[in-house]
Amino acid sequence: MIRLATDVGGTFTDLVGYDERTGEIFTAKSLTTVQDQSEGVLSAIDLAERKDGLSTRDVIFFAHGGTTVINAITERKGVKTALVTTAGFRDVLEIGRGNRPDLYNLQFRSPEPFVPRSLRFEVRERMDAKGRVLTPIELSDIEPIIRECRARNVEAVAVIFLHSYVNPHHEITCARALAEALPDVTICASHEVSRQWREYERSNTAVLNAYVQPIIKRYFARLERALTERDLTCPYYAMQSNGGISTFDQAQMSPLTLVESGPAGGVAGAARIGAVLGQSEVLSLDVGGTTAKCSLIHDSRPTLDSEYKLEHTRIVPGYPVQVPVVDIVEIGAGGGSIAHIDERGALRVGPESAGSTPGPACYGRGGDKPTLSDALLTLGIFDPASFAGGQMQLDKDKAAAAITTVAKPLGLSVEDAALAIVEIAHASMINALKLVTVQRGHDPRDAAFVISGGAGPALAARLGRDLGVKMTVVPPHPGIFSAWGMLAAEPRADFRGTWFSPLESEAISNLKRRFDELKREAVTYFAKGDAAEIRYVCRVEARYRGQEHGVFALFDMEDNAESFAERFHAAHERAYTFCLPNSPVEITMIHLEAVLHGPVIAIPKLDDAGRSLDTAFKGHREVYFGGTTGWVSCPVYERTRLPSSEKIAGPVIIEEATATLLVIAGQVLEVSEEGLLLIRERDGRSV
Repeated sequence: MIRLATDVGGTFTDLVGYDERTGEIFTAKSLTTVQDQSEGVLSAIDLAERKDGLSTRDVIFFAHGGTTVINAITERKGVKTALVTTAGFRDVLEIGRGNRPDLYNLQFRSPEPFVPRSLRFEVRERMDAKGRVLTPIELSDIEPIIRECRARNVEAVAVIFLHSYVNPHHEITCARALAEALPDVTICASHEVSRQWREYERSNTAVLNAYVQPIIKRYFARLERALTERDLTCPYYAMQSNGGISTFDQAQMSPLTLVESGPAGGVAGAARIGAVLGQSEVLSLDVGGTTAKCSLIHDSRPTLDSEYKLEHTRIVPGYPVQVPVVDIVEIGAGGGSIAHIDERGALRVGPESAGSTPGPACYGRGGDKPTLSDALLTLGIFDPASFAGGQMQLDKDKAAAAITTVAKPLGLSVEDAALAIVEIAHASMINALKLVTVQRGHDPRDAAFVISGGAGPALAARLGRDLGVKMTVVPPHPGIFSAWGMLAAEPRADFRGTWFSPLESEAISNLKRRFDELKREAVTYFAKGDAAEIRYVCRVEARYRGQEHGVFALFDMEDNAESFAERFHAAHERAYTFCLPNSPVEITMIHLEAVLHGPVIAIPKLDDAGRSLDTAFKGHREVYFGGTTGWVSCPVYERTRLPSSEKIAGPVIIEEATATLLVIAGQVLEVSEEGLLLIRERDGRSV
């Protein structure tokens, strides 16, 4: 009985399988096939069959995550989409919030809407903020819209009416009329995706969901056919951006929930590692081939971003979406990130990536630009012969030649230029990690640091030391950890809705009734009956009267107005460094997190038979540390042969099929009973 997961990244497609009967682990890593990601998934399955003897007929569970949704959006490769909205509001999508994140940028331009104005249509209807009908819907307005959509070959239509989050009756009527007249067109009504206020954000959410819905439907259909042909006919699940999983059918109804599908798998895996170590605060970092992604697990649960924005940067406002997304900061600093000299003569790393084609120069696939992977190879951290378990021979000469293109203009040796590339990537990752900790009101010194990805462990020890975390942890199979994490995820659904009221005793009573209603909706969603074992977490967003935005605080079903107010004040102080205990409080939104209990991947204790330092020892390798230290001969060990409870002083290199770990001088590596690699300072202080 095998549980199988695949994760499609920008460079590699990863596979992890877990046999529940024997505890055997199946792994595979293949290059991502950009033109059709399902081909890379099948290649990974083929490799696992040849290498590890994986039997697809024994697979009882298949989870899949990837970049299909995010790629369609960022590359503008979704379908032609139209928008139908309340008369007078067709330009909400373009007006946006009118805010400028970079106040003095005179070249600022608002983000281009995903629906051009010629495909934004209006219908006469109107609800007020309480959901009462002010103007009945004028159905005759829909007829010319239908004709125009046919003439323009529109493939998807988003329907969003003013205040439909309170009363969706007009939206339902319009969507039904469009679906009957346009049977081959995807119709997405906003209330099906979001029941939250703020018309601009809700409009973006509905439009983007419609924009990618036909894409994900075709992709899942193609993937299901291919899997069925391989005798893999078990239930199929998709990794969601909230850290849980859903069935393919559920995901297709709201594909925008897959926008950060792959990275969320790594966060789910980090939470599982934290549970094994007894750590409720976990800082995770996954350094893949294209990007580095970091997130914080707080109180044993992934932190959600309540204001997630696609393509948001310091100077670009991005596209807000109202779907629950794990709070992930992503930067262009992965193994394939290209180093270059900018117009001012400074060395930069990323965000452009060499991807899988042609890939870093050392891959020997035609790439000639220096990348982070080329730098790690040049410094001696990567072994050209054993990289990726020996499946891919790296070319050290081509890596050095590529780095020379930036070394010469800077007047540096090849080694010092490679070290500079690593240092710049390191600084970018430190900044990103502080964004999800310090700038969110959390101290990284309280957290265990779980680092994964193909390039992550090579940078782990120094990152952990500079952050001052409790311990740095390298999990099992770090190079394919996002796929591993999908086997640690459980089915999950989030129910959010605007719910406005002053904080008072009557409001608390009404809140409890509303949460009970949402719990019944969760039971229906999972379709497992009333006896289903579901864990619930209730959160309420509140604000001080006169504020624009609020903060979420946990809500206990035993709460009264005073006890919840105390919890809100504490949450506000953590987020903004102050609270106003004597100010009136307003409730603005409620959020129910529902997680269906399900089996997750086990982390058994190591069997030390045949394991020892002697059998794990592979020899020595010269690693360049720069400065007065220069080249240092470091012992090299094979991870799969290390015994538990063993401690090894740095500097030392630990190799495995999917990653290479470098422990630096002054640190000690410990192998836990479960085979986790723990790094601490030699004098016993927290890293």
